[in-house]
Amino acid sequence: MKAVNFDGQKTIFDESYPEPVANETLVRVTLAGICGTDLEILDGYMQYQGILGHEFVGIVEKSRDSSLVGKRVVGEINVGCGACESCKQGMERHCLNRTVLGILKRDGAFAEFLSLPEENLHVLPNSITDEQAIFVEPLAAAFEIKEQIQLQSQWNIAVVGDGKLAYLILQVLRLSCSNVVCFGRHQNKLANIEKLKIKTKIGIESTDNQLYDLVVEATGNYSGFDDAMKLVKPRGKVILKSTIASRKNLDLTSTVVNEVTLIGSRCGLFKPAIDALATGIISVDELVDSAFPLEQFQKAIEYAKKPDTLKVFVKP
Repeated sequence: MKAVNFDGQKTIFDESYPEPVANETLVRVTLAGICGTDLEILDGYMQYQGILGHEFVGIVEKSRDSSLVGKRVVGEINVGCGACESCKQGMERHCLNRTVLGILKRDGAFAEFLSLPEENLHVLPNSITDEQAIFVEPLAAAFEIKEQIQLQSQWNIAVVGDGKLAYLILQVLRLSCSNVVCFGRHQNKLANIEKLKIKTKIGIESTDNQLYDLVVEATGNYSGFDDAMKLVKPRGKVILKSTIASRKNLDLTSTVVNEVTLIGSRCGLFKPAIDALATGIISVDELVDSAFPLEQFQKAIEYAKKPDTLKVFVKP
């Protein structure tokens, strides 16, 4: 099959990469999305080697569950061992022996085919387009915030970052809270956010310091943590969404002095995200940018790295 393989240093387009042979459901990938995590992996995050890509939509080709064959699906990316305490508690994403699609010990979606256990797959309603389906995985990560903390309607909330994940997080938070502000750096991205009738700001002013009960850091950059700590109230909460390759040391002094609660937040359940897209309560069409054939993967990556770029797709 055609695939783009990452050897830890560079990506290589391969027309004869072996198809998945695991005793799992085989999915023919119709569209895949380039994520910030993919870009970080190319810079050394996770020390991963193999086929990148974890945002995808595809058609089931083979499965032990015959009812899935021919269905259009997306898939949860974490596969646990099934035997440890985390897996028994339904937390496969924290299994010490897990594999993660395109991120950890499991080939991903920048290929003609991928495989996942049938229990990881979700059949999509016809009302969700392929382009919208690519956002199910990051939207699930946005909804995970509501699983981790009980949002209070009266809270002042800040989201640091103006990228694709921040755009989704802002919409999810606004379902529960009206006082939501986005702090970003790119005027074109902030203009999209303003269309959602969400307040935006470029730069942090002195009047913003320690104003927010909850701050979500979603910049994809280590500097976002410093901004989040400026904004959060004493005894407030900061949710960390960025996964970055940088090993720069962070100053945690203000976290201790101001008794701030830090919450790491990663993947989420797919059903709330699929329901939100199907009903239209979350909008993603404004995030669609460009699509490239798999053969032009390197060109797609270079384009995705540009600061003003939105969601870039790869078509195997």
